Amino acid sequence: MSLVELTILGFVIGLTGALAPGPTLIATIQSAVRNGWMSGPRVTMGHIVAEFFVVLLIIAGIPFLPSQYTVYIAGFGGAALILFGIMTLKSAKGASFSSPAAGVSRVDSPVVAGLITSISNPYFWIWWFSVGSALLVSSLTCGIVGLIAFIAGHWLSDLSWFTFVSVSIHKSRVFIEDREYQIILMICGGILISFGLWFIASGLLVPPA
Repeated sequence: MSLVELTILGFVIGLTGALAPGPTLIATIQSAVRNGWMSGPRVTMGHIVAEFFVVLLIIAGIPFLPSQYTVYIAGFGGAALILFGIMTLKSAKGASFSSPAAGVSRVDSPVVAGLITSISNPYFWIWWFSVGSALLVSSLTCGIVGLIAFIAGHWLSDLSWFTFVSVSIHKSRVFIEDREYQIILMICGGILISFGLWFIASGLLVPPA
């Protein structure tokens, strides 16, 4: 897989996660109302800080992972992608872009809000230590440059989406109606399932060590 393909893969997979309703999206909406359009990039920065340390933890364990286990990681990661795809499809029903959910604590600093809402979200940890770790192993087939390309695409998707959300809220215009947002989530769910199937198939095609 080329570096461009890894960047695109990171962007698409990252976008499917960023679009899903969650505490980080809610923090972005709430912060944008109070602090303006720069809330999106700032929330993203806090999210990136959390992910950076998680990625380091995963990478630290990868050199000690026997190569024959790569097939199992591919299968586990693919199954997790399919599961998250199904969860995304279910979350699309009744999802609302414009109405933040109740019960999410407010934090004055958007960066801190992005960090807290990331590390306190079980989905964040489950995703990185299942799907994310499998994708990192795959990207490392192109060396450290491949991993950087994948992570760059992943973080670019977060920055693009959360900036779009904060700009939308700041300008008091709804660029996406709830129905359109639900359709986007359904498409994302389908993409996750497709990638999951591809990941499992690619793992099965790996020749034995």
